[in-house]
Amino acid sequence: MRILITAGPTREHFDPVRFISNGSTGQMGYAIAAAAAQRGHEVILITGPTQITPPQVDLVRVTSAQQMYREATTRFSDCDAAIMAAAVTDWRPKVRHASKPPKSESELNIELEPTPDICAALGKEKGDRVVIGFALQDVDAHAKAEEKMQAKRCNAIVMNRIEAMQSAASTTEIKVEGQPWREPVTLDKTQSGKIVVELAEELASKRC
Repeated sequence: MRILITAGPTREHFDPVRFISNGSTGQMGYAIAAAAAQRGHEVILITGPTQITPPQVDLVRVTSAQQMYREATTRFSDCDAAIMAAAVTDWRPKVRHASKPPKSESELNIELEPTPDICAALGKEKGDRVVIGFALQDVDAHAKAEEKMQAKRCNAIVMNRIEAMQSAASTTEIKVEGQPWREPVTLDKTQSGKIVVELAEELASKRC
């Protein structure tokens, strides 16, 4: 298969040096990409800023959600599946200053607007292809993850709890469309990455 994988955070700048982001390290997305490559799949890894050495795959580096959206929607047309493991920042500053505003004693107010929904865009266009979404949840975790899966038209959703961020291990829960939640498993992210790739293979085999 040819698999598109997103990984890492995005950064939404409000001036040349300051930005809004989150604590994602990209470990999960990179582990999925490495596992997919090891299993013989052709991988396109679209990654936000990380400190991880990438596996030997087709690597596309981006910074913002808009850049990731453009690359993902353009490249998905040649893929069989997409695994959306990136922690895309939900909002971006409406205005990006051309230069760094000086610090002052007064407040700095930043107006925000939503970033593009990359997973939903691929879900809308997927046809017979597979799209696997990710959800990082805390309160009402299962219900919110299921809502996300349906709204974004994913074939399956992989849910992690908040404590998985910046951790080498995570408790992974998977729900496939039309099926009950599978039993949670707590593994390091290398092992979790293999499970997610196997899920993509399973779903793709059923759609052939």
